[in-house]
Formats: sequence, structure tokens, C-alpha cells
Amino acid sequence: MGQTRADGATSAGQLLHLVRTGQAGTRGELQRLTGLSRSTLGLRLEGLLRNGWLVEAGSTASTGGRPPTVLQFDQQHAVVLAADLDTRHARAALLDLGGNLLAEHSGELVVADGPAVVLDTLASWFEALLAGQGRSVDDLAGIGLSVPGPVEFDTGLVIRPPIMPGWDEYPIRDHLRRRYDVPVLVDNDANAMALGEQTAGYPDCPAFVLVKVSTGIGAGVVINGAVFRGIDGGAGDIGHIRVRDAGDAKCQCGSLGCLAAVASGGAVAAALTDLGVTARSGADVHALLATGQPDALRLARDAGRRVGEVLATVVSLINPGVLMIAGDLAHTDFVAGVHEVLYQATLPRATRHLDVVTGRLADRAALQGVGRLVVDEVYSPAAVDERLAG
Repeated sequence: MGQTRADGATSAGQLLHLVRTGQAGTRGELQRLTGLSRSTLGLRLEGLLRNGWLVEAGSTASTGGRPPTVLQFDQQHAVVLAADLDTRHARAALLDLGGNLLAEHSGELVVADGPAVVLDTLASWFEALLAGQGRSVDDLAGIGLSVPGPVEFDTGLVIRPPIMPGWDEYPIRDHLRRRYDVPVLVDNDANAMALGEQTAGYPDCPAFVLVKVSTGIGAGVVINGAVFRGIDGGAGDIGHIRVRDAGDAKCQCGSLGCLAAVASGGAVAAALTDLGVTARSGADVHALLATGQPDALRLARDAGRRVGEVLATVVSLINPGVLMIAGDLAHTDFVAGVHEVLYQATLPRATRHLDVVTGRLADRAALQGVGRLVVDEVYSPAAVDERLAG
């Protein structure tokens, strides 16, 4: 993150941001970055220390005189609830403000049962997670939720989701805030996974792309540490790009010839079922691939080739440093198919500094991503200053 070069108007919220993001760790460093006088700096730090957002933790090595006291963002003074919804399964977690996992719960939860049922079930999981760690709603900074559909991030509304019947424009935030009067942030699962993986494994990568291939296909793009969502949340929706030689394959969105209709885990599962090999989802395909089932291996590699064709355009357009394959078909022959086509279909200049990798955080990537979204929102300079003023 770029440094905040400041003037006399530098706020307490901006000071917290400098410490939280590792740009400053002592009063002296804050003075050098901001230009604030010692007395003014002390007044603005007072509220941050009083609220427990900053703590004084020992001292650094001295070059002469009294050692300077270290300032740290207190990652334990509050907690975040995070949840990741898939089509038939969900995972919930309690995190501290540094993204460290305190407790988690997972189980079957069918998104097609509708928002009321699903969100009420999640709320019951949340209550158990808080109670199990001796925490209360008073300790809660916010809630983050990732969903397998397109999201208008500013409103938290899911917009015309192909695989989430009954969720279109449902007020998810309002529903959860009836029980928890805290900020609720909702994002697409691929965006959340991309942010989680980029933060954990590639924080210095300025252009990062994650492709999730499970029952459907989606991509998340992180530019300079922030999710790129486009005008209204549609960025990264590569599963609904029409591809050649797709015939009349019908997608769950209602269109014909979408990439997801011929190359997702769901599409491979359907093709296997047509061959007499029972599979309902990307997870079932993954299990068959783990046993070396020949038809699954062949179809997965072919699906990887199709996705690789689309990713060649993505790589040429964005020129990322890291392209990560995640989801049910990561760590399988699907990735070999992607490699096979991607490097053939792009100019060497677009791939000479590209690392094609597979996901590291597995089922926890989206949880980490929405957890960071909440912390970045709740402890943004503007939000901190507003709370201090109130």
C-alpha cells in the first residue's frame, strides 16, 4: 500500500491506518510520515488508545536515549464472523482482526432452500461460534459473507444469480442485522477467495487473478491489494462468456454456449452421468479424479483446455503476476489442460512473468477474504473518525 503523506489535517483514522498496514510503528515514524507536531499527534492517538484499537507494546532498539515505544493495532480487541456459501455446503468462522481463525463450523446447507432458511441457519451457527469462544455480540466488529453469485457490492444485493433461486435482490444485510447490529458485507465467492489468497500468499503482487472452478466458474481480480469489481460487480464473470464449439449446451443462466455450460465441474459431472458414471457436482468430480477414473480424467483435462482458451484473453488483458486455479478442479488434471492451451494462445510477453499456481487456503480462502473486507471497512480512516466523533 502506498504511504499516506500527510499534513496538519491528518486524522486519527489515518494514523490508525498507517499503523495497521505496517507503514509506521512508533510515534516518531508517524511524525515523519505525517508532519504532525508531537502534541497534536499525542491528542489524536489518545482516542485510538482509549478505545483499545491501538496498544503500546514494548519498545524498539534505541540508537541513543530512551527507546521508542512500539504502537500496534490490537487484533484481539474485537472479532469478525465470516461465512462462505456454496451450492450445497457452507462454512462459518470466527476470526480475530488479523484474520486468525478462532473457531469454525461447516455443514450441509442448500442455497436453493432460499435466503430466509439459509441465513437463519448461518445466524444459529454464528451464535454457537461466539458462545464457544466466550464472546458476545458486543465484541463483534462485523460480518462478512461470500455467495456463489453476482453481487452488487455497494448494496450487498445478489443480482440475478443463476444458481441461487429466490435470492435475487434479497436484503441479506437487513436480514442479518436484525440479530447483529454491525456492518454486514457481501461479495461474490471468487472475489472473496482472490482477496484471501492474495493477502495470505502474494501480498506484493500488484495484479492477481483467481479462477474458481467448481459447480460453476468465476474469477476474482485483485489490483494493488483491492478487489476490482467493475461498474456494478460484474467483473470476473468469465463463466458466462460464450465459447466456440459449445453447440447448444444450455447454461444455468438460460443462455447457450457459456463456458460454465461446457467446462465447469457441474458440466463435467453432467457429462459423466451421461456416460453412466454418477456425479452431481464439482465435488463429486474431484472425488472421481482422486481415484483416477478414466472418463473423469479425460473430461477434466478437456474442460481445462476450454478454460485455458478464455484465460488466454484474461491474461493478455490484465497481465497478472499470478494466475491461481482454485475450487473443486484445482490440483487435478484440469490444471494440465489449462497449461496446455494458455501458453500456446498468448504471446510470450504476457506470460514471461506469470506464475500459474493452485489455491493454498482451500476451504478457508473466502473466509479470509470476507474477513479482510470487514476489517478494511470497519477500520478505514473515515469509519474510525466517524466513530470517534460520535
